[in-house]
Amino acid sequence: MDKIQLLKERKEQLISAGQVVRREIAALCDEDSFVELAAFSFSKDLLYGEEAQGEGIVTGIATIGGYPFCIVAQNFEVMHGGLSKAGCNKIVAALDTAVKQHIPAVYLLHSQGVRVGEGVDALEGIAGLLRKASELKRNKLMQFAVCTGEVYGSSAALAGLCDAVFFTESAVLALNSPFVLSAKAGKNGKPAEVGGFSALSKTCIPAVQVKGVSEAASKIVAICGLVSEPVVDAELNEPAPALNTKPTREEVQKLIEGGVELGGNGYPEVRTVLGRMGGIAVAAAVFDGATVSEGVLKKVRRLLGFAERNRLPFVTLVNCGGAECTLAAQNSTLLIEIEEYLSALAASEVPKLALITGRAVGLAYSLFAAKSAGFDYTFAFATAEVALFESGAAAQIAYPDVHDPEKLVSLYEAELSDPFHAARGGYLDNVIEPQFAKQYLVAALQTALR
Repeated sequence: MDKIQLLKERKEQLISAGQVVRREIAALCDEDSFVELAAFSFSKDLLYGEEAQGEGIVTGIATIGGYPFCIVAQNFEVMHGGLSKAGCNKIVAALDTAVKQHIPAVYLLHSQGVRVGEGVDALEGIAGLLRKASELKRNKLMQFAVCTGEVYGSSAALAGLCDAVFFTESAVLALNSPFVLSAKAGKNGKPAEVGGFSALSKTCIPAVQVKGVSEAASKIVAICGLVSEPVVDAELNEPAPALNTKPTREEVQKLIEGGVELGGNGYPEVRTVLGRMGGIAVAAAVFDGATVSEGVLKKVRRLLGFAERNRLPFVTLVNCGGAECTLAAQNSTLLIEIEEYLSALAASEVPKLALITGRAVGLAYSLFAAKSAGFDYTFAFATAEVALFESGAAAQIAYPDVHDPEKLVSLYEAELSDPFHAARGGYLDNVIEPQFAKQYLVAALQTALR
């Protein structure tokens, strides 16, 4: 038997069984940088008797934009990317390498779920895989998921552990089959209407929409650049006069250079952005007229978690009202989310800065700007509004027995129009002219990072 010829034939079979996924790996990684791990691992599916080339998983080490990564790719051409015990073990072995080399991981996900013939064996494998992914998170190693098609079942749970989840145009993410979910709801919706980027607006996963794997790679490189080079040389921009006259969120967000928005598919009243201010990498929450809701808090808390794990300053650009005033909010997990967020804020050791660009009313001020909550520096635009109630009329409703209601309304309307009331109490470090906001923020960041 010619062993060399046999090896060539086996390699051809392996490559033939994974042409699509290998093209995706090539689009993700730097040219000729991918080194495969555990290429020849095979098992038979007990139900269908099919041989699983490479366990339907391709793993390896590669560079993306010059940064080293552990690569895990599900091969949909082998049993629809179904997870098996052996396949999970193969991924865990690759992630062990990531932990040893202290490098982040990228998952190329495309799977219809677990292999039916595996039974409980597969469930044990999945538990081990999710535990290992959680270990990477505890070890502060970034994980990225690139969803290239259907991502169902436990593969969706793996994506939920990631720091960023990239949705290509054909991506659908769901813990159960979208067809089953639609049928149970009495509908006949398309999979994208159940698990597409826009459909998952309440999940708070750090979703990012991309056209393809190559665009996902460029955004992964951008995020890694922020984390690996927290400070780069940069010139401060000229003053921004537009902030003096019309401090819209679009103008406020220009305070952040470049960057990547996470979770842009849900709770648009707050954007969570990774970018730079004067060359300093930050994780910033940019509010636009939001109220304090459980979804907003979950989204901001996830950003704070990313900032803490990766040692990035946490910045809030606050234009937010008080607690959401609805019966739905009353009977929700909002109170628990407040506790979870405040605990994370108190435990965080990264610099925390707040700039009030619009309203900071009631609970919004306490959570997203107050020095007593843990913020190191707090500034406010001279045009900002800092107050206990949304309006003088609201104050009057809250205190119906006050002797002079007109005076109460006048008092609160004056307070809303003038952040100097908060500054006089020592709660604001400075009240600033909006056009010079970046200069103040960068100076504070430079001081905090010393």
